Amino acid sequence: MVILKSPEEIEKLKASNGIVADILSELREMIRPGITTIELDIYSEELALKRGAKPAFKGYMGYPFSLCVSVNNEVVHGMPSDRALEEGDIVSLDFGVCYNEYYGDSAITIPVGKSSDIAKRLIGTTRKALYCGIEEARAGNRLGDISAAIQGQVEAAGFSVVRDFVGHGIGKSLHEDPQIPNFGVRGRGIKLKPGMVFAVEPMVNEGTYKIKVLNDGWTAVTFDGKLSAHFEHSLAITENGPVILSEVA
Repeated sequence: MVILKSPEEIEKLKASNGIVADILSELREMIRPGITTIELDIYSEELALKRGAKPAFKGYMGYPFSLCVSVNNEVVHGMPSDRALEEGDIVSLDFGVCYNEYYGDSAITIPVGKSSDIAKRLIGTTRKALYCGIEEARAGNRLGDISAAIQGQVEAAGFSVVRDFVGHGIGKSLHEDPQIPNFGVRGRGIKLKPGMVFAVEPMVNEGTYKIKVLNDGWTAVTFDGKLSAHFEHSLAITENGPVILSEVA
């Protein structure tokens, strides 16, 4: 069941997502060779608590950290550790909070120092695919329009979209209906209505779309060891089009 949000609820979701956007912006400035992924996790939690928010991921289905930090061939759910980032890495930061009972969720991928041309193109394509999907999040369209727009952008660039993980509705729960695949067919799926709030999150691989989960039970990596990138925004569908809730003001 897809839960429609009132204008008042959307404002609360905007507040929680605004916190996420601000924290990701601060974390972005910390990305440099030598910083460890656990340092990023610790700081993300400190920033959330300072703003009166609760980290959304910590304890969710047993996840022990506040931040997901996925490096290079790690697709999503990378677990923070004493691993130090190196020049040329790319790192995806996925973060969420709960604030005044409503959730925020967003993700970015960042190069560490000077990255390769393929890494730059992968990151750029993934970010562009996110915005292509968001552009289709309009009342009267179908859910498949979002999915198809993302897939088309990605595959035209020669990359692949991950099938095993998808976007989702968001509100008083971190994950709500509907699921939002990053692949699909235009004109299919539920009709989009004002009041729907989605977290749209393309995960894009340099090579095959296939992934595998490591023995830690969380970290998903590309099956072929090639790079992966991840971007995510939470957005509201309104009468006047999509409104991104998780952009830095």
